[in-house]
Amino acid sequence: MASSTKTTNPALVGPSSPSLALPPSQFARLQPHAYLLAHLSPPPSSQQQSPLRANGRAPLEFRATSANLGSLSHTNGSAVVRIGDTAAVCGVRAEILHTEDIASWGVSTSSGSRKRRKIISDDDEDIKQEKENDEEDDDYIKNLNLIVPNISLSTGCAPGFIPSAPPSALAQALSHQMLSMLHTTHLIRSEDLQIWHHPPDLNALANEEQGDDAMETESVDQSFTPEAEIKGFWVLYIDVMMISLAGNPFDAAWASVVAALQDTKLPKAWWDIDNDMVLCSDKVSESRKLNLRGFPVSCSYSVFEADAAADWRAVAVPDADENGGVKQTSQQPERWILADPDGFEESLCRERVYMMVDRDDKNGKTKILGMEKNGGLSVGREDLRKLVDISTQRWKHVKTIYDGLH
Repeated sequence: MASSTKTTNPALVGPSSPSLALPPSQFARLQPHAYLLAHLSPPPSSQQQSPLRANGRAPLEFRATSANLGSLSHTNGSAVVRIGDTAAVCGVRAEILHTEDIASWGVSTSSGSRKRRKIISDDDEDIKQEKENDEEDDDYIKNLNLIVPNISLSTGCAPGFIPSAPPSALAQALSHQMLSMLHTTHLIRSEDLQIWHHPPDLNALANEEQGDDAMETESVDQSFTPEAEIKGFWVLYIDVMMISLAGNPFDAAWASVVAALQDTKLPKAWWDIDNDMVLCSDKVSESRKLNLRGFPVSCSYSVFEADAAADWRAVAVPDADENGGVKQTSQQPERWILADPDGFEESLCRERVYMMVDRDDKNGKTKILGMEKNGGLSVGREDLRKLVDISTQRWKHVKTIYDGLH
């Protein structure tokens, strides 16, 4: 019996059936929450033991950071900082503010002029003096608006920013947060921004001309000693432009501001009596850097919850009473704290934690200069203590990067 073979005309065969599996890029767009959850919570059969984010980082791992100083030639100081795909350019421009242009200056410098400092019951004189200096710095810098930060989200930094558009709500919020943290950290000293006038001591000049013998025989009025006075201030205009926005813009903007202030040089300025104005030296060798107070580093975190609707979804569990009823109880969802979130992760997280830390080289202790938590209640005290330790390690890493630039 002959075997028959069935042949099929290739022309009648249609194209191969499409695969039902979605590529990761489409899965992330259609189901972003499930996409990130699949990375952070892999199935037990997977060889991946520890959770990894969609970008390949561990939950508490920061993105790669780089910095460059002196990037702009027409500023007193500038820097470019890149954290992952988020990049910020900062330029510091200094202008002179004459005291005669300050409407309240005559009142503030009258008798009893200087604002009375609060009496601090502290035995340590160094701490007391430091607190007094901080209050005076805040008085001058804050009341006279000597620091003017501005953050602009340039066209092309992200798809949502179009040309010729007014400042977005995000840009205004970032600028306000930047100004608030500059005042809170007391990063800039007011003494670096003051322009003094030291009148010549006529009595000392007369004594030098007359000599020691003449000083013994002829009395010179020593009662009057000229006092130095402030004739002007330097106003620092700090402009930050985000050239690439891929999440966590404030950390990159703040890092660029700190780097640009470290690079800032103010020319030598003095009050000229003959011209009745402030003059500046054009010699670069006579310019001076700012004596910044500390090295604050900003660290931002977001909380990703496995159940996106955990706030309103109740879990029905058997009641313990004899009636056998059920009661509605809430269940703590599984969550992950993500350090330095990118733009994709920020859109999926509501609760956020922000810290501004600095480290004292004398005693090796970490100082928390600012802390803010909003959007939820899942982060507790133990989590905050852990984030402080992580922020300290982040501070050491960023400090090492900045030290390598000098």
